[in-house]
Amino acid sequence: LLGVRAVIAESFERIHRSNLVGMGILPLQFKQGENKESLGLTGTETYDIEGIEEGLKPRQEVTVKVTRQDGSTFSIQTLARLDGPIDVTYYENGGILPTVLRKLLKA
Repeated sequence: LLGVRAVIAESFERIHRSNLVGMGILPLQFKQGENKESLGLTGTETYDIEGIEEGLKPRQEVTVKVTRQDGSTFSIQTLARLDGPIDVTYYENGGILPTVLRKLLKA
């Protein structure tokens, strides 16, 4: 999916969130009261998702480091919208299809 690894939004419709997880994309939700306008995000920044190498838990807080074009940085707290253990499994395996294929190969 063109290198997209995560989507940050104010909220997710149930089916959209499920589709992202099913494709191995991490849905991250801004904290209540925060959005791209309040944080001054323009879409020209780069984003580094921190602390997920050790694995994720359902609805875990995730730190995102934002780097602006001028080199300045700041961090925001987001909520990983992996709402249950199966979502975590799908995400960690890269989506539903890789998860199913891994299970078939083990059989």
